[in-house]
Formats: sequence, structure tokens, C-alpha cells
Amino acid sequence: MFDARESSLIYRDLHKTYPTVVRGEGVYLYDSDGKRYLDGSGGSSAVTAIGHGVPEVVDVIARQAATLAYAPTHAFATEAAEDLARLIVGEFSPPGLERVWFVSGGSEAVENAVKIALQYQRDRGNPGKHVVIGRWQSYHGATLATLAYGGNAARRHPYSAALPYAEHIPPCFPYRCWQGNGCPPCDLSCADHLERTIRQVGAENVAAFIAEPLVGATLGAVAASPGYFQRIREICDRYDVLFIADEVMTGFGRTGKPFAIEHWGVTPDLIACAKGISGGYAPLGAVIVKPEIVGEVRGRGKSFVIGHTAAANPLSCATGAAVLRFVLEHDLTANAAVVGAYLLDQLRALQGRQPMIGDVRGLGLLLGVEFVQDRPTKKPFPPAWGVSRRVGAATLERGLVSYPMTGTVDGALGDHLLYAPPLTLTPAHADELVAALDASLTAVSADLAQIAVG
Repeated sequence: MFDARESSLIYRDLHKTYPTVVRGEGVYLYDSDGKRYLDGSGGSSAVTAIGHGVPEVVDVIARQAATLAYAPTHAFATEAAEDLARLIVGEFSPPGLERVWFVSGGSEAVENAVKIALQYQRDRGNPGKHVVIGRWQSYHGATLATLAYGGNAARRHPYSAALPYAEHIPPCFPYRCWQGNGCPPCDLSCADHLERTIRQVGAENVAAFIAEPLVGATLGAVAASPGYFQRIREICDRYDVLFIADEVMTGFGRTGKPFAIEHWGVTPDLIACAKGISGGYAPLGAVIVKPEIVGEVRGRGKSFVIGHTAAANPLSCATGAAVLRFVLEHDLTANAAVVGAYLLDQLRALQGRQPMIGDVRGLGLLLGVEFVQDRPTKKPFPPAWGVSRRVGAATLERGLVSYPMTGTVDGALGDHLLYAPPLTLTPAHADELVAALDASLTAVSADLAQIAVG
């Protein structure tokens, strides 16, 4: 155990004592006392795509580190980076997205996607197109720029004065429709709000729109309604606005498709991705881009003004290729679809037994459980009760790692848990997850009943 109040390390929670994890194997983590935990969150949500300790990946890491761990991209190409780019374009990315730029993680991927979009607009003669439109209740990263594009209120507030300018529209959130009209059925007015905002800002000023196909951390695996992204694509095309899909959580098989946007049959102009690309074995992210965008900049005799010290790091790229080949060889995208549907059914059955579950949602193995004080009215719990934190702690005590979040309703109110376990999950593992959550909710419900009367 390490106490964050006494450690030389800065922890995310400065007031917490953490168990010390010492080993990972398959879908499980083990602490220094020998206790086993089911990795229900997939690390820091949707990272550990193929599980822990996979020998094939470990062997590739060792070989690459011994051969070439780093090379400066201003001077050299590497086969590791070229190999991974070919693999992504050939086996995962939607048709029409054929160029890849590698970075170190999700925030970098989003920020680089925006930089590419802005330079493309400028170099083709539209220097005024500089505004990015995002959605409230979204999350696109932890840098100041990506916090600006996102709509996670709790993470934006401490830095609001320093955030770059960006516009936002309401999310597509059927359980809590922004109009309060009992979505579904959905009239897609939340998508039409993009057109309204573009007109208000001026189409000559808008460069790009960014959205998560499933809103992960901030809303708890909320998928857009059928037809939503088709409408978004039409609006972007009408006003010459690039569509950036944030697939940092959802890419590489997580939702039962190679990329989640494929559930809507839509091709974005750019995809920002990370997490599952290397399964947590090495820091890695990427931007996947339409070749026309790259060709426009190249054709004007220019190159993108982007670059990071660890961009296209050969050790990370070789690791990513090993992880993605494991996904392909074991058909984990299909497994995510099948086992994810089973887990969704079991969670919905649990909803029938546990009144504090208001909604269960998601696609594949990215699923969310939202908690309410009153199910008919969808009334959230008081923030002071710390419901998601309580449930997350209770599941951890019972050997299940969950990902608790707050602000589900409007950025301030609301509690949910996010589940994004390894894509190697089996139905037996899913049953184990649900049993631990069931026992935890029973215990927390009893505690909350005492708070309510006390």
C-alpha cells in the first residue's frame, strides 16, 4: 500500500491510500498482498485491449528494444512505423482514410488532428477557418487545447480562463435528451444544432467539428442515435467543415467494429485514436487522415507543422503492431461484439434487481451504468453523497476494477460507472463482473438509505 499523502510521487488523488499492483495476467491484476482484481475498466478506461502479460507482445518489445528503441523522425524512417501504418490502413481504418501520423497518446492525437485540420484549411486558401466545434459532455483530452474542444465541465472549470476559444453543441444523449422530450424516438435536433452554430459563427470561420461516436468517460458509453452521424456528415459537407472522429476509446475493435463510427456507416475526415492501438504495453496514439488532406498540403510545397519527440517511436510502433496482430489473429473485434452483447444483457438484468441503476448502455465492450435516486423521474443523487465513488470503492474491495465518474447529467449532477474490460473477456468473466457489481450495489444501497434518513 502507498499513501498519497506521504509518497514522493504525485497521485491523482492526493488523499488516498492505494494498493500496490505488482502483476497482470490475462484479464486480471494482482496486488502485493496476492489479491486478484478483474480489470473491468481496461486500465484507465479502454486501454488494456488484449489483457495483461501476453507473451507474443512481450517478446516483440524485447526484440525491438534490443534492435532500435528510438530514432529521430526529422532524419530517419523506420520499418516499425511503416509496418504499423500499413497494418492500420489495410486492416482497421475505414475506406478512404489512408495516411497515419503517430504520437504518444490520446490528447496528442486529438490536438494533432485539429492542427492538421487547421493547416489544411489555411493552405487551401481558407485562413479564416479556425474555429473548432465540439459537444458539451464530451472529453477529448487533458491538455488545455483538448479541454477546450471537450465539454467535461469538472475538468474544464479549473482552467477555464486559459482555454482556447471553441464552440459547443448539445450531446446526443437519448436517456437525457437535451430538449427533455423523452428521446427516443430521436428527431436529430441535437445534430441540427451543429448547422445552427455554424451559421451563427459563420461558415467561413469554422474549420472542424469533433465528436466521440460513443461518449466514454464523461457520459458513460452513450452512443448517438441512428442517423445522427449521417446528419452530422451532411452538415459538415454542406459548410466545408472537417469531421474529426475521436476514437481514442472506441477504436480497434472495442465496440465490435474496427472503429465505432462504422456503426453509422459514415467516414470522417480524420480519426484520432490511441489506447487500444497498443493495449497499454507502450504509450502510443495516432491520427488517421484522408489522403486528399495530406495531398493538398504536399501539393502546395508544404508539410504539416507538427512533431513530437516520441512521434513514431519505433519501440511503441512495433508494440502496437504486435497488439493489433493479436486482435486480428484472435478475432477480438467479433469477441467484443458477442461478449459485449452478453454483458449488456446481464447488466440490464441487474438493473431489474437494483433500483439505483437508471440506465445501462453502450456497444461492444464499452458499457456504462448510470445511477439515479429515483428511476421514474431519473433524479440524480446529491453530489455530496459521492455515489459513483462509493460504488467504485465497493467493487474494488470485491476484486473488480471499475471506472467511476460524476457529472453525467449536466457536468455537475449525476453518477455512472464505465466498463471497458479487455477484448479477451469471456461470458464467465462477464458473470464475475456482474456478481461483484451486484454485491457492491447492495452494500452501497444500504449505506445510502442510512444517509437519506440521517
